[in-house]
Amino acid sequence: MTTVAEQLAVRARPTHQARAVFSFPDPVNEVSARAVAAGVLVLALVTAVTSDRWLALALAGGFVARVLTGPTLSPLGQFATRVVTPLLPARPRFVSGPPKRFAQGIGATFSVTATALAFGGWWIPAQVVLSLLASAALLESAAGFCLGCSIFGMLIRKGIVPEAVCARCADISAGPASCPSLIAVAPSHAPPRTPA
Repeated sequence: MTTVAEQLAVRARPTHQARAVFSFPDPVNEVSARAVAAGVLVLALVTAVTSDRWLALALAGGFVARVLTGPTLSPLGQFATRVVTPLLPARPRFVSGPPKRFAQGIGATFSVTATALAFGGWWIPAQVVLSLLASAALLESAAGFCLGCSIFGMLIRKGIVPEAVCARCADISAGPASCPSLIAVAPSHAPPRTPA
């Protein structure tokens, strides 16, 4: 016979379904990530131009959802992975999830800040923050350069983020194909130098 406390403890345990919802994919399809970034770019620019604080709130909510659950609870994430990505001619390219989650966290920080500024009536600072967010989304969507992933890689190299968080990111010999945060340090991806 079980006690009431034991019955409550069993009910309080997270179910397998809850753990599946509140997880971030690893690996991540880079093609889908770039499609999400394109959506973020459009939404951030429209929000900045229209000064619509409710769009800012939707942008922030999407970032928070993607940090917590990947594309699972994000309408933009679902649209990008289920509709846009299958229509693109690009083959899937899988990269490590932790740097992408970190990048989504930075996006959440920027979008929540912009939303707070917008609801506070400070549209010029909100537009500046949205412009910075749009710039990072443009880099990701158009050039495949994930600024947040590069910062994540730098934090691993400096020892601020433990290597165990992303073993593939810590293994520089594996090259940038395994981890988007390595692209910033891979010699084959360095821009050519122009004579001064």
